[in-house]
Amino acid sequence: MARHLITSALPYINGIKHLGNMVGSMLPADVYSRYLRQRGHDVLYICATDEHGTPAELAAKEQGIPVAEFCAQAHDAQKAVYDGFALAFDYFGRSSSPQNREITQHFARRLNENGFIEERAIRQVYSPTDGRFLPDRYVEGTCPHCGYDKARGDQCENCTRVLDPTDLINPRSAISGSTDLEVRETKHLFLLQSKLQHEVEEWVAAHEEEWPQLASSIARKWLTEGLHDRAITRDLDWGVPVPADTWPELAAEGKVFYVWFDAPIEYIGATKEWSDEDPENRDWKSWWYESDAGENPVRYTEFMAKDNVPFHTVMFPATELGIREPWKMVDYVKAFNWLTYYGGKFSTSQKRGVFTDQALDILPADYWRYFLIANAPESDDSSFTWEHFTATVNKDLADTLGNFVNRVLSFSKKRFGDEVPAGAAAGEAETRLGEQIAELLAEYETQMEALQFRKAAAALRALWSAGNSYLEEKAPWLEIKTDKDAAALTLRTAMNLIHLYAVVSEPLIPTTSKAMRQAFALTEDTATWVTPEEARALDSVPTGTPFTVPPVLFAKLTDEDLENYKERFGGEPA
Repeated sequence: MARHLITSALPYINGIKHLGNMVGSMLPADVYSRYLRQRGHDVLYICATDEHGTPAELAAKEQGIPVAEFCAQAHDAQKAVYDGFALAFDYFGRSSSPQNREITQHFARRLNENGFIEERAIRQVYSPTDGRFLPDRYVEGTCPHCGYDKARGDQCENCTRVLDPTDLINPRSAISGSTDLEVRETKHLFLLQSKLQHEVEEWVAAHEEEWPQLASSIARKWLTEGLHDRAITRDLDWGVPVPADTWPELAAEGKVFYVWFDAPIEYIGATKEWSDEDPENRDWKSWWYESDAGENPVRYTEFMAKDNVPFHTVMFPATELGIREPWKMVDYVKAFNWLTYYGGKFSTSQKRGVFTDQALDILPADYWRYFLIANAPESDDSSFTWEHFTATVNKDLADTLGNFVNRVLSFSKKRFGDEVPAGAAAGEAETRLGEQIAELLAEYETQMEALQFRKAAAALRALWSAGNSYLEEKAPWLEIKTDKDAAALTLRTAMNLIHLYAVVSEPLIPTTSKAMRQAFALTEDTATWVTPEEARALDSVPTGTPFTVPPVLFAKLTDEDLENYKERFGGEPA
């Protein structure tokens, strides 16, 4: 049994996320975590809301409530959505936690002791209208690289280039909209990433061949351009405060750590939050402090969209290396491209695209989980369209899986009663089927182990299709007219397929899988993995096992549904 630490990009506290955010981080991390747990591994899946920074302050200001209250409410709202999607986090924390404050300040002190933090006077944008220095995200303007007119002072979300506020064309205050801006001198702490460039290069070189090309190419691009010393403090009211015992002057001025510095540390902070809830049985350091891991080392896998990759393959590793303590560093970075909406951006303001809370209002989570994983933007950006979604639900979920389950169980109940029928011994067709199932399941395992989610979904779909092909070949509705025992064998074999599907589909469609497993009154309702060798026998559900016919697993979507969705959320752009 291996130990697997899994994290996904921290969702920012400001607003419910859209489907692209879900498929680019949390959902595939959940699928992989569920798979590993079924295989018997020791898994810790950690996530949290990223709560510091400018947007949180601005959103709280708009609502007229304290920022701490806004973040607490928003955390609960996001957690409710993720529960609705059946994301099985071991812990879903908050970057504003005391644990994250403690560890962030420890990291900063250690970096300072090791000569990797420097206090510098810099010139920063000041707004006389607002009476304050403006952190990067409080300044908006036109990106000098791509011309996007709503670029922020820290990064252009259109072309993803990292910026400084003074780079922007026609800058303005994000608070008041004022263009009356000045540049004044103020002091901040800088992380001397330039002094860590060589160490980061060596670390990336030791890992990048294993990473997906998307992750390694982004890391390599940043390293080629060179690591620059970067400010790690900001003039904000909300954040991890600079410790007064180390920087009394800056602490007195109310400086806090910049969100990009403390957010990655929250992976560790959230694990300590988890551990502190049950300290006698949970040891957070054994997951994060390599000298405490003992003889059972941890494999650490991160999931994130491409815009987060630089922070987790270059910038946070630089932080960890500079601390000179044995903190666990990531082993594998699973990076994703973007999911678009009809080729364009999801937009709250323009009411274009489906956000995760709306998705759950329309259909149960498993519809979305399967579609998103089957179309995960791994090799390139992928586009969500209602036409594609409807076709996938109807063909894969309703017809291939749902209809198979309903046909088999309904027909068997009608002709043989509510127990798995005995019938004849397995014959040539069942032997061929067993071999095919073992081969397809091995392919599914291979793709899951490789974190190739689209290919894994395709292999799972092929497993479902094999059952339909077998059913069409044997045609028990015809067999029963001439050979009742043969028909009973076919149905018993198909029921064993249903149970197998229930187990191996659990990572993608956990709620449906549970309903399928519970259709059979087995002594244990277990989702323990079935190996290809075990699956070959197709005998996990014994003769005489009572069963029930579950309600329709997946309802087909109609043309009227399709048109209603497009009208509500937007369709093909004009």
